[in-house]
Amino acid sequence: MTKSQTLTRIKLLNPEFPNKSTRIINGQSSGILNWNDIKYPQMYRMYQTLLSNFWKAQEINMQDDIKQWDLLSPTEQDVFLRINTQLASLDSLQTPTMTQVMDFVTDPSFKAIFAVISQQEAVHNESYSYILSSLVPLSEQNSRFNQAKDDPIVRKRNQLILDAYEKFRNNPTPQHLIELGINSINLEGIYFYAGFAFFYHLAREQKMLKTSTMISYIQRDEMQHAYFIAQFIRILLTENPELHTDDNINYVYNTIHEAVQLEKEWAHYILKEIQGIDLVEFESYVEYLANKRLRQLGLQNLYEDRVNPMPWIHVFSDEMMNETKSDFFEQKSRTYTKVSQDNGFDEL
Repeated sequence: MTKSQTLTRIKLLNPEFPNKSTRIINGQSSGILNWNDIKYPQMYRMYQTLLSNFWKAQEINMQDDIKQWDLLSPTEQDVFLRINTQLASLDSLQTPTMTQVMDFVTDPSFKAIFAVISQQEAVHNESYSYILSSLVPLSEQNSRFNQAKDDPIVRKRNQLILDAYEKFRNNPTPQHLIELGINSINLEGIYFYAGFAFFYHLAREQKMLKTSTMISYIQRDEMQHAYFIAQFIRILLTENPELHTDDNINYVYNTIHEAVQLEKEWAHYILKEIQGIDLVEFESYVEYLANKRLRQLGLQNLYEDRVNPMPWIHVFSDEMMNETKSDFFEQKSRTYTKVSQDNGFDEL
């Protein structure tokens, strides 16, 4: 099969094929998953790590944030609601997209991980709604969701992701699967960070701590999703050398750079009136994140080497996300899982 030939939807059961998949796409597999006999054993560790991070929005009592809501400035309240609904609109794309990818993946272990990611994205989406339901009436929620849907800057930045996702939906080829994967990394590994920075900035000032705790859980999940997609792409390129082209490497660099520019534009747009967030510093931070995503893909840095220029959110960085489930600013750790050789996420 060429990189432009349409993938076929995988049958649920193929008894004539081995249980252990021969390839992640365009391969042979019965469809029966035996985790003890899979082509890429590290995927079981990935699956276990994702499961160990299971959480629900209702675990977090929002009473403290409800009491603090009216103490926020009108600008803080406005930005809070706009960011919340904008992030929800992004996560709304992920659940159906990950589910669709499952239909064209041969390897059942990868199908299982895509299923977990899809479910976690549904939890994230519910979490944003849970936050909103604690703070403002339904009429205000609906107004803010419509605002996010109609905002021209939001539409502009989302279009990069939507174009790639719709291309795969309309024509599921190996090439379009690569492009979908890169833009999924953009969405989960770059696009959320202006919003995350705002919530962590509030928490740094001891405001809306429960919201920041929920955001930290979401961030941890998103970073692990981005890491998995990076590994998925690397395996695709290894198994399908016709995809490992200079054009595709250039696509990765160009598309991640475009996402970085769009995130910078969004940050200046949404955070311009928030005192205490240095937007020039944030621009460097987004480039720092992009370099990390590229290294996870096995590529070189696009931007000048740098350390984290915003160390005040280091506690929420993806190096930390596997270690604890904590109310970070209250330092009440509820440990789920410790980083180990099995579940740690290096930069490759």
